[in-house]
Amino acid sequence: MKNKMTIQKLKFSETEMVEKENHKIKRYPNLNTVLMVENFLKEHRDLPLKLSDLKRQLPKQVMHQTLKIILEYLWESGKIIYGPKGIQWIYSEPGHLKKMLHGALEV
Repeated sequence: MKNKMTIQKLKFSETEMVEKENHKIKRYPNLNTVLMVENFLKEHRDLPLKLSDLKRQLPKQVMHQTLKIILEYLWESGKIIYGPKGIQWIYSEPGHLKKMLHGALEV
C-alpha cells in the first residue's frame, strides 16, 4: 500500500499559517507580513541590511523561517539581492507604468 502524506493544519494567525507535514513544521507568511517586509525594504533601500538587523528593525516580529520564505520570494521575483553585505532592495517600477497610473482614476 502506498504511503500517504498527511498534512495537518495547526493554526492560522494574523501573520502566518503553520502546518505539519511528516513531522516537519512549515510556516507560510500572510500577505500582510509579505507586504510589511516589502515596504520596509523599499523604504530602507539605500544600504544593505543584514538579516539580523532586518529582523530587529521590522515593525512586527517575524519568525526566522517565515522571513526566509518571504526573502526567497522577493529574490526570485527580482526585487532584492542578497550578498555578503546583506539584503538590498533593487526593484524599480518602469517609468511608463508610473506615468500611466499618475492621472488614473481609482475605483
